[in-house]
Amino acid sequence: MALHNWPFLGRSQPPAVTGGSGSYLIQADGSKILDAAGGAIVVNIGHGRVEVAEAVAKATRNGGYVVPTWMTPEREALVEELTNHWLPSHLSRIHLTSGGSEANEAAMKIAVQYFAAKGQPNKSRIISRSLSYHGTTITTAGVSGHASRKRGLEAILDQYPSIETPYPLRCPLGQHHPDAADYYIDNLKAVIDAEGPENIAALIAEPLNGSSGGAITPPENYWPRVSQILKENDILLIIDEVMTGFGRTGRRFGIDHWEVVPDIMVGGKGLSGGYAPLGGVFTTDEVVAPIAARGEGLMFFTYSAHSAACAAGVAALNILEDEDLVVASATKGADLFERLRRLEGHQAVREVRGLGLMIGIELVADMSGDLDGPGERPGAKVVAEALRRGVWVYPAGDGNVPDALLVGPPFTITDVEMHRLTRVVAESISAVYGD
Repeated sequence: MALHNWPFLGRSQPPAVTGGSGSYLIQADGSKILDAAGGAIVVNIGHGRVEVAEAVAKATRNGGYVVPTWMTPEREALVEELTNHWLPSHLSRIHLTSGGSEANEAAMKIAVQYFAAKGQPNKSRIISRSLSYHGTTITTAGVSGHASRKRGLEAILDQYPSIETPYPLRCPLGQHHPDAADYYIDNLKAVIDAEGPENIAALIAEPLNGSSGGAITPPENYWPRVSQILKENDILLIIDEVMTGFGRTGRRFGIDHWEVVPDIMVGGKGLSGGYAPLGGVFTTDEVVAPIAARGEGLMFFTYSAHSAACAAGVAALNILEDEDLVVASATKGADLFERLRRLEGHQAVREVRGLGLMIGIELVADMSGDLDGPGERPGAKVVAEALRRGVWVYPAGDGNVPDALLVGPPFTITDVEMHRLTRVVAESISAVYGD
């Protein structure tokens, strides 16, 4: 098989994108792609924002590389913006990275260091969930429950204790069973008992699942109960908001829908709107204090808190505020959800779900009815068909079940663009599965 020189595996020639504007990507031939997935659920303020470009240019003109632990005007501005306008007041400590994988790895390090500094080195295990994705480093891949992204790496990935992902559609008690939350809470308690709370440092979880399951949303009373159980067992809660944070779900952060206060929160993607590699770990004085008292540190990555990336973050966050785009994500998300929910009338669509402008469409996993059948899954074919028609949606699912699409357009998406998105997704599903 002839391989192209990009991307790394080069199985097929990728689209060639030369620019973007608003909700559209512009290809080399001048044609446009409606970016209905915001790239990888990243682009929240739209493409081609001059304000961000100018902020990055200014930061670059000001100087080059500065060691991440030193202060620059751009770093100071981002810390102030996050502290004064975005983060819950208890999350007063900020560690910046180059992206979500780095941030999640740092968050787990912090949790383990915290207990070691308190004289509890045995509290070192991290619990994750059966369907989840937290990054592509060896540690974050290992802790993730995303089967297809672990293939070929099993020999070097550590095993982590895992609880079941709260998944109302596939709850063993029955679809959307009224006692679904009880079932998943009992599972959490059982895993804590089996591992021993004296050995567990933290639970890491997304408020609702992203790429591993397609916006799987937990039962309404799930998160408050989880938070309480963790507190009772002296286990930290790490909330992974890399995909859900900074307005994507119609709130500042996804966990805000349940009014739960995490010990550590991780952000990325929407933090810079995709204009620069940027992630963040946000935690409390209480978590940081014993680590600092012991004279330990948290090692930075070379390009952590790069000044140009911080400038992009400040500009992107200002746009979100100035244009009231978090509210727009909520209102437009409710509108788009109702449009896409009509797809549940198609025999191939099992469920439409999500919050704000993060909407999952779960499809029948295999047209033959074999959930674990070999070969290309229909969801990938739907994505390819939609792209052929000029609309990009994100493929979701862990390679086993579910098979899903993830929709996450810029918060600036228009009514006309939502209409086109809905029409093309419907046409693409019909083209792949039949009417």
